[in-house]
Amino acid sequence: MNILIGDDHSVVRRGIIMILSESYPHAIIEEANDGAELIKKLGEKPWSVIISDISMPGRSGLDIIKVVKEHYPQIPILILSMHAPEHYAIRAYKAGASGYLTKETATEELVKAVETVLAGRKYITKEVADMLLEYQLDHNTEEPHKSLSDREMEVFELLAKGRKLSEIAEELSLSVNTISTYRGRILEKLHLTSNAEIAKYALQHGFS
Repeated sequence: MNILIGDDHSVVRRGIIMILSESYPHAIIEEANDGAELIKKLGEKPWSVIISDISMPGRSGLDIIKVVKEHYPQIPILILSMHAPEHYAIRAYKAGASGYLTKETATEELVKAVETVLAGRKYITKEVADMLLEYQLDHNTEEPHKSLSDREMEVFELLAKGRKLSEIAEELSLSVNTISTYRGRILEKLHLTSNAEIAKYALQHGFS
């Protein structure tokens, strides 16, 4: 079995490896510390499963899902994120992820999730299942931030953290003008007028 782990925190990667090594002692486990490195490694081995963070420098986990599904659709992808499921789980599943876990539940759920996706099934926790049902039933009355595109959501979260446009541009490998355009779309979709209001909105909706 070949497992590829993508996370920009070495401590997290080591923790994942420790958990997996107990159940899969003969597995070959490799690491990538950002999205670009993970994508570079995709063609190096016949990966059995990919475990990726949702927020990494350069290429986000959502970008990675789309690249994998386009070029290696047979490889299941588990998203392991610090973000609560209500913020990214639906986006991840819509992009093609096979499972979504939070890092705080990884110790209890990771091996079970890996076994599930290796068997060709989706790993969906009860919390996420309830969210998916609610999403289907209540799609027309979504909160404004759910109308943001994946890239707009990334920029939104960085703006909410007080990052400057130039800093966001560097982190996402985009131009400042492009980030400014995304910011304008975010303000319009959320009916806001400033970065301070973005930060307040993020706090009210549990992003920080």
